[in-house]
Amino acid sequence: MFDQSKGGVLVLLLVFVSMLVIFVVFIVTLIYRYQKKQIAYFKEIEELKITHQNTLLQSQLEVQEQTFQHIAREIHDNIGQKLTLAKLYLNTLTYTSMDEVKSSVLDSLSLITDSIDSLSDVSRSMGTEVLLNNGLVKGIELELGKLQKSGLYQCDFKVNGQEIFLNANTEIVIFRIVQECINNFLKHANGTCESIQLHYTTDELELVIKDNGQGFETNSTPNGSGLINIKKRAAMLNGVCIIESSGTGTTITIKIPINENTRQAIPYSGR
Repeated sequence: MFDQSKGGVLVLLLVFVSMLVIFVVFIVTLIYRYQKKQIAYFKEIEELKITHQNTLLQSQLEVQEQTFQHIAREIHDNIGQKLTLAKLYLNTLTYTSMDEVKSSVLDSLSLITDSIDSLSDVSRSMGTEVLLNNGLVKGIELELGKLQKSGLYQCDFKVNGQEIFLNANTEIVIFRIVQECINNFLKHANGTCESIQLHYTTDELELVIKDNGQGFETNSTPNGSGLINIKKRAAMLNGVCIIESSGTGTTITIKIPINENTRQAIPYSGR
C-alpha cells in the first residue's frame, strides 16, 4: 500500500515537473518571439529614420544644386556680361572729348552698380540659408523673383491666413516641391504665368501651384517631370498631393498637416 502511494506521488510529481517544464518552455518561447519582433520593429524604425534622413539630405542637396546652377547662370549670363561691357567702355576711352569720357565712365559705373546689385541678389538666394534665416515665404519670394526677372514670365504669390513657423526640415522639403514645380513649368508647360498660394490654418498648410501651360494627361506621367518626386515628398510629410491638368494649365495642390512635430519652436531670426 505504501509503495502504491509512493508511486502515485512520484507520478504526480513527474506530471507536475513536465507541465512546469512545458510552461517554462512556452514562456521562454513567447519571450523569445516577443524580443525577436521587438528587434525587428526597432530595426524597421531605424531603417525608416535612415530613409527619412536620406530623403531630407537629398532635398537639401537638390536645393543647393539648384542654387549653384542659378549662381553659375547669373555670373556667366548677367554679371559677367555687364562687367565685360564696363571694361570695354573704359578701354575705349579716347580722351578727345570730355563729354564722351564722362558718358563712358557713367555708363561703366551704372553697369558695375547693376552687377553689385545682382551679386547681392545671388547672395540672398544662397541655398538653404534663406530658409534657415528667413523661412519658407521669403524663400519662395526669391525663387519667383528669379523667374520674373527674366521678363518672360508673370508670377504671382499670395499668403493667406496667419503664417506658422515650421521646422527647417519640413520647410526644406516644401521648398524643394516648389522648385520642382517651377522646373516642370519651365521645361514642359510652355506657359507664361506661374502662381503660388500658401494657405495656413491652425492644423494644415495648403500649397497651390498653378500655371497656364499646355497641360498633360494626368494618368501618364511625362518623362522627367518630377511629379513622382513631388508626390513622394508630400507623402514624406504625411501630406496629400492632388494634380489636375488640362489644355489650359496645371494645378498642383499639396496639403500638409501642421502639428507639434512640424512647428518651429523658435521664430526665424530673419523675420
